[in-house]
Amino acid sequence: MAGLLNRRDWLRMQAAGLIGFSVSGWFERLAAATADDPQRRRSCILLWMSGGPSQLDTWDLKPGHANGGPFKPIDTSVTGIQISEHLPKLAQQMKHLAIVRSMNTREADHGRATYLMRTGVMPTGPIQYPPLGSIVAKEKERPEDEIPGFVSIAPFRQLSPTAFQPGFLGPRYAPLIVGESSMLLGNGQGQPADLDKALKVQDLDLAPGVVPEQAARRIELLDEMEGRFLKQRPGVSSLSHRTAYEQAVRMMRSQAVKAFDVEEEPSSLRDAYGRNLFGQGCLLARRLVERGVPFVEVTLGGVAEMPVLGWDTHQNNFPSVQRLCEVLDPAFSTLISDLRDRGLLDTTLLIWMGEFGRTPRINNAQGRDHFANAWSVVLGGGGIRGGQVVGKTSPDGMEVTERPVTVHDLFATICLALGIDYNKKNMSNVGRPVKIVEKNPQPITEILV
Repeated sequence: MAGLLNRRDWLRMQAAGLIGFSVSGWFERLAAATADDPQRRRSCILLWMSGGPSQLDTWDLKPGHANGGPFKPIDTSVTGIQISEHLPKLAQQMKHLAIVRSMNTREADHGRATYLMRTGVMPTGPIQYPPLGSIVAKEKERPEDEIPGFVSIAPFRQLSPTAFQPGFLGPRYAPLIVGESSMLLGNGQGQPADLDKALKVQDLDLAPGVVPEQAARRIELLDEMEGRFLKQRPGVSSLSHRTAYEQAVRMMRSQAVKAFDVEEEPSSLRDAYGRNLFGQGCLLARRLVERGVPFVEVTLGGVAEMPVLGWDTHQNNFPSVQRLCEVLDPAFSTLISDLRDRGLLDTTLLIWMGEFGRTPRINNAQGRDHFANAWSVVLGGGGIRGGQVVGKTSPDGMEVTERPVTVHDLFATICLALGIDYNKKNMSNVGRPVKIVEKNPQPITEILV
């Protein structure tokens, strides 16, 4: 395109140090140049692995070493790249994925690491940082949106509650929560009895006996009362209540809420994703981005006999990881093919990650402990050149030996893939402008299209 900055040329120039990161206006042109359809918004689906998954038993195996464990590597659809034998379907989708094997974040506490990997910063100081989902929702919002721009499916928020709040961006960009994990443990198996009901937005239907005309009058009266109350008592709590109410009313009046009706999908497709909370959550994520929701996250924190923090494998790591992979593999791989079949893969960025990895050394309980010095995340779909591995760890898995990647580097890469200027500043709750990504990051330009 004449007169428009070419993305690949820009990345080459950036990598060579010929241009700075703060060139005003170039990010917007870069984003426009990368979109096949300028009218189609880029979206992001984050597959969040709560508890910290073992990289050595999924994406970065160490066969033949004492730290490697019993799992065997298998070939993928990309020559030279191998992953775990328990991810056979994802192995066939490797051309769409880029494995970053050299994450180095150094924070191995669940709560602090969750905050770090969701917001890009450590939980220190008075600034209330927003998570990635809130940032993307803000940057990609449109006036006509009827569903909140950030939807969180089956989160487990107890480890780090503030990592699931919108921070200084405010309640307008808070996640819409569906299928809250802490509410789904009543049967002792970590799964709700009714998946379809669990994945719907609750309490949007009119009360029995109330006709639409009555509801409209009640809503109008409530709106007037809320408006007066907010003028007299402004504050975060009042604004949060009003924002949630306005979003609920907008969805009640919208046909877009049908996106949450996963039972509309063919039974064969639902089976392919997996008839479990994570599998059906991934299907819901596809339905939401199909309707223009910019950011959706789906949490896999437990399955059946391992509710909540299944990836926190201090004991019996290998049967636990195998069981989790049996849920992850069909859901993630079907999500890729489903997006591709619908023409959405090129505009939907996929992220797979948890708060950290697991120790290479196997403990006395046949488990792996917390480890943040050398671990893996996976990117794919829109904006990513798949079929690659970035970075390398030592033969024993204890350290990064090539291309270390920080959380700031990762966030900058995500922003570029989504066409977001990561140097843009937002005003924080303490009155100081804060960049979307701080610390002068080095994006992983080699995996960007």
